[in-house]
Amino acid sequence: MLKKENRLKNRSAFRATYKNNAIYSDNLIVLYAGKIKTDKNCPTRVGFVVSKKIHKRAVIRNRIKRLMRENIRLMFKNNETEIINNYQSLIFMAKDGILDRNINDIRNTMLILLNKLANNNI
Repeated sequence: MLKKENRLKNRSAFRATYKNNAIYSDNLIVLYAGKIKTDKNCPTRVGFVVSKKIHKRAVIRNRIKRLMRENIRLMFKNNETEIINNYQSLIFMAKDGILDRNINDIRNTMLILLNKLANNNI
């Protein structure tokens, strides 16, 4: 489970991240990046969104969110991507094609999006 300090929960925090207009997309996931941190001691907060357009059943939507959350948890644990720690908030939004994918496909897509984010901010 993702630590409480790394969860993005407030509606206002989601809105602020969306307004930043740093959007990176792939065929499975859309990544919204918040502002770049000024204080490196505060944790990065990550949010996950799966709309009802993906699937009408909450069980399926929650499973997709759990898969994305587990990938991020492992990235934090293994310190795989430094780019995560440079931002105040990140939001991962699922697209239609994610339903029939496994955890490794989702992980690869998330890494690709994070690398796009890192390359555009150099």
